[in-house]
Amino acid sequence: MAQKTVLIVYAHQSGGSFNSAAKDVAVEALRQQGYEVVVSDLYAMNFRASATMEDITGEVKNPEHFKYGEETMQAWKEGRLSDDIIAEQRKVEAAELVIFQFPMYWFSVPAIMKGWIDRVLSQGFAFSLQKMYSNGIFKDKKAMLSFSTGSMQTMFRPDGLNGDINVTLWPLQNGVLHFCGFQVLAPQVFWCPGHSPPATRTAVLDGWRARLKTLLVERPLTFAPCEMFDLTFPGGFVLRPEVREEQSTRPHGITTGHHLGKPLPPDNQLKTDNPSPLTTS
Repeated sequence: MAQKTVLIVYAHQSGGSFNSAAKDVAVEALRQQGYEVVVSDLYAMNFRASATMEDITGEVKNPEHFKYGEETMQAWKEGRLSDDIIAEQRKVEAAELVIFQFPMYWFSVPAIMKGWIDRVLSQGFAFSLQKMYSNGIFKDKKAMLSFSTGSMQTMFRPDGLNGDINVTLWPLQNGVLHFCGFQVLAPQVFWCPGHSPPATRTAVLDGWRARLKTLLVERPLTFAPCEMFDLTFPGGFVLRPEVREEQSTRPHGITTGHHLGKPLPPDNQLKTDNPSPLTTS
């Protein structure tokens, strides 16, 4: 039986950082379980963040009006993407789980990691109009975010200064990971380690190490499956009428993004204990 692989996409410039320590804990714990762990250290690789025409070898189809998505999809089909993109795509193909390890920048990922997402998860390779969300290309793979914040946890509550962390996470976890079909595991959030005492940092790393022992058998987060929607252009890709009717009696929205004007389901992007949106009350 082939050895199972975990890919860690890592974005921090300092080997002395908390994120580096979190990455090292994951590498050690997963290797102890028999996994092959591959780390894409984006800063050490000097990974190029900008998605440009240079990502394609050979001629582009329409240099006068270059459309990145269309051109890279065709180049992917023809094996003409740049070598650095092909190398990362092969890592994704081999991985059972992809962990994104990073410090939160401006409520999102660092630019170099956003560039990895833009360039590596290209159209055709990671998604298509026919294969997305619960029908996505990577529906048999898992992915998760593991990140540090500069703010304390209370600042990311619904009544906190930064607003609800579930809303902050929706574009990344739904709009990137779930969009590509990944089963999205609950994020590992390290709250404000830069302003925490050493004992606290050690304790949260120990908690991460303990979680890693059963990480691959965790249930993923809950998202609205494609079956709930009319997936046609005439239908507008909106909820089917019978689904909307069934959801009308429920106290919460379906997901953080599909709130239907109702209260958000509690911690929909943080925890896995939410009922499936297809189950009845």
